[in-house]
Amino acid sequence: GPIDAYTSFDNEEVGHVQGKALLTALGAKAKDGRIVMMNGAVTDPNAAMFKKGAHTELDGKVDIGEEYDTKDWKPENATANMEAAIDSIGNDKIIGVYSANDGMAGGVIAALKSAGIFPIPPVTGQDAELAAVQRIVAGEQYATVYKPYAPEAAAAAEMAILLARGMELGMAQTDVDSPTTKAIPSVLVPVISVTKENIGETVIKDGVYTAAEICTPKYKAACAELGLK
Repeated sequence: GPIDAYTSFDNEEVGHVQGKALLTALGAKAKDGRIVMMNGAVTDPNAAMFKKGAHTELDGKVDIGEEYDTKDWKPENATANMEAAIDSIGNDKIIGVYSANDGMAGGVIAALKSAGIFPIPPVTGQDAELAAVQRIVAGEQYATVYKPYAPEAAAAAEMAILLARGMELGMAQTDVDSPTTKAIPSVLVPVISVTKENIGETVIKDGVYTAAEICTPKYKAACAELGLK
């Protein structure tokens, strides 16, 4: 500090969105097996917020077979954790995976494929990475969380201008605390769950990726089925 203003995404809400997406994917089969939770690194305070939000949605609605705090958020560590979960739970009992981000989702999916688990059960993610969007197109990953950066940048710019002019931050809709400053005026930008149904209306419409970037030759047929062009 001192900190005058803050803008970001509501990390706990990210976890809620991820948990809701997994429940939507499972539907009436939410209790037909067990899920695996692949959380982020314990050294990252954001991971704890994602985890809290996800647990709020999932607890009591699914059976959590195994749960991991993944060292350094590394995909290869997520792969190792998922291999252990498959050994523990069994190939035919895993019905879904909560993955806190897209990199780890890729590691989880690699382990599921290696174990011969097809069709791949629903896997969540976060960050709307290009590889994750392509996996969603291909039906390998169920969902990711898209955090639109344009509104975040606009809020930061508006806050800076108002502060420079000595004006009130009327657009701040909440307060957050940091280790050095309490009740910081804040703008928390909403996040969006992205599945194959709304790729066109989210990351393509906002210019994050073009259809051509997503629909490389490997994914052209799957893109055509979704009407992405």
